[in-house]
Amino acid sequence: MTQQIIIATGAIFGMLAVIFGAFGAHALKKTLSNEQLQSFEVGVKYQMYHAIVLLVLGFNFENITPATYWCFALGIILFSFSIYGLILSDSKGKKLKFLGPITPIGGLLLVIGWSLLLINTI
Repeated sequence: MTQQIIIATGAIFGMLAVIFGAFGAHALKKTLSNEQLQSFEVGVKYQMYHAIVLLVLGFNFENITPATYWCFALGIILFSFSIYGLILSDSKGKKLKFLGPITPIGGLLLVIGWSLLLINTI
């Protein structure tokens, strides 16, 4: 894992979080219920938080292992993107229920990423 890949991954996830956040706040505001919009925003927030973590780790490259990187990157995809899929499909009346169990797997990967970060800095 190179420093440039980690920084680029964080930048891409950060950029997408801004795009998805704007999309949710403007384009989806009239389509989603308040509860759906709040869930969508949770996905955006967690994506942005962890994008920032990847950037910080990329700029402090000695504190990251490939496993930590992959836990954060895959955790973002599985957690946030499954929430986006669940909410958007539900708003169309065709909820993709198979995405439901994927969200906690993504959350678990994020927790493992934080645990690995802790272990690697002690």
